[in-house]
Amino acid sequence: MLTSHGPLPADDAPAWEWLLFEQAGVVTTRQAVAHLGRPRVRHLVERGRWRSICRGILVTGTGRLTWTQQLWVAVLTAGPGAVLAGVAAAIDGGLRHLRTNRVDVLVPARHGYADLLRRLPPDLPAVFVHRTAVLPDEHVRAGLPNRTVMARSVVDAASWARSDEEARTILVMACQQRLVAPDDLLEVVAVLPKARRRRLVVETAHDIAGGAQALAEIDLVRLCRRFGLPLPELQERRTDAAGRVRYLDAYWRRWRLHAEVDGAHHIDVRHWEEDMRRQNDVWIRGDRILRFTAFQVRHRPDEVAAQLRRALEAAGWRAE
Repeated sequence: MLTSHGPLPADDAPAWEWLLFEQAGVVTTRQAVAHLGRPRVRHLVERGRWRSICRGILVTGTGRLTWTQQLWVAVLTAGPGAVLAGVAAAIDGGLRHLRTNRVDVLVPARHGYADLLRRLPPDLPAVFVHRTAVLPDEHVRAGLPNRTVMARSVVDAASWARSDEEARTILVMACQQRLVAPDDLLEVVAVLPKARRRRLVVETAHDIAGGAQALAEIDLVRLCRRFGLPLPELQERRTDAAGRVRYLDAYWRRWRLHAEVDGAHHIDVRHWEEDMRRQNDVWIRGDRILRFTAFQVRHRPDEVAAQLRRALEAAGWRAE
């Protein structure tokens, strides 16, 4: 039987064959010597049948490393107790539509490891090792290699992201794909009081739990908080004149104001016409409706907030 790690060994195969299969052909020198003896290992490396990646790490082949092999190199080089973490762990756990050119590894705070950046060859992705004093058993999932569970992976990935926007993107994608729930994220940050962007993770988790399933909606909620505007209800369910169920992006029920945030998909004529029909249904019911692009919400918040304020005040809202 073929798998992503190669042919599955027979049930009665030697332990060495199973080790090679499970670790995608990446082993430590200690493991290889324990099974084959030092002379045999030295012979395989000197003859070019095996590749020495760095001190203590061997690959039983000479071709270009696969992504799985790169993950194993990172984890094995970091030493005992190391686990795959961050974006790489999330992708390994099933997160789709996200790419990375780095591999993050978590090690216990007391763990001493060599400087990976100086030990690994330049053809491998950048490897970042993070010490942590908080890595309970429930945050680790057995795998090939071991990795943090999805909620911890996503929270760590948000902490190590290059920007707040990238961090929110990772959090929203994981929840949209039903790989993690907002409550799972909150449980993780509860035991990581010093986590970077902890407040952002908490706010985003609450926004998602409140109905925001897209970055544009989350940005709109954050805008309302920033400018002292009342928070809208998100994904308001409506039935149109034809009996079809529609969902409004943001709705202030008390003031009968609806705001629609248009993303890139509105360039498609079919989506545009569908949105016009939905907008007409809203107007027919007597509600006010405002439309913004996601770019406006994110990059022109003053303009969006001013229009929302005027619309709310026209409907009777007064700031306290």
